[in-house]
Amino acid sequence: MPRPPKISVIVGGVIAVAVIAAFVLVVLAPRQSATDPGVVTVEPPSADWAQPGPRPVAAADPHAAIRTKVDADWAAQTAAATGIPIRALVAYAGAAIYKADQMPECGLSWSTLAGVGAIESDHGRYGGSVLDEKGTARPGIFGIALDGGDTAEVPDSDDGEIDGDPDHDRAVGPMQLIPQAWRNWHVDANGDGIEDPQNIDDAVLAAANYLCRSSGAMDTEDGWRAAIGAYNGTDAYLTSVATAAASYNAAVTG
Repeated sequence: MPRPPKISVIVGGVIAVAVIAAFVLVVLAPRQSATDPGVVTVEPPSADWAQPGPRPVAAADPHAAIRTKVDADWAAQTAAATGIPIRALVAYAGAAIYKADQMPECGLSWSTLAGVGAIESDHGRYGGSVLDEKGTARPGIFGIALDGGDTAEVPDSDDGEIDGDPDHDRAVGPMQLIPQAWRNWHVDANGDGIEDPQNIDDAVLAAANYLCRSSGAMDTEDGWRAAIGAYNGTDAYLTSVATAAASYNAAVTG
């Protein structure tokens, strides 16, 4: 894996750290079709941005918590088609449904959130972690120390309370939010009374809120690239997220 450049620009509270150095990149290899195991499908080539795919089907209750905003049949079929764990998928789709109702001008799609989650933590599975029934990563996911080695230097800002590091900040949770970003965008998305960056519902909605405040019109190339660039500004990161998101759209559209 190539060594990333040092990046020192902080945008909107999220530092553009080359997390590609610390977290697994999705390998978009050919795979068997979910609908016909005898057919091998080839993933799309690298993409510059991710056009929005089909909208997720919402559950009947518009006031449901994030993960229960998603129709169960749609979630099962989409998880099977994309290979995204269903517990992560309902967080991505639920957050997209919520933002579409709250801030429709943002144009944020579930597949873009899934692309970010894939690159940041392999949907909460990085380093052997798993998402429990509530969607919390066990064990917790922590990035490398932002100590100025292969990253920008970010001195500790939380006394280690969020990231466990009293010397330097680290990105935390399935969406790899640094403590500064979590404090800005923290949210209790699953309604359990706890705001937890290790919980995928809370982390995905916090990331969605950040992306939509960073750039509107994510259903356009310029808007999409501006928002993802605010999350992480490297060309490799934008391409990786775009390619992952495009592959998920292709999987559900056939």
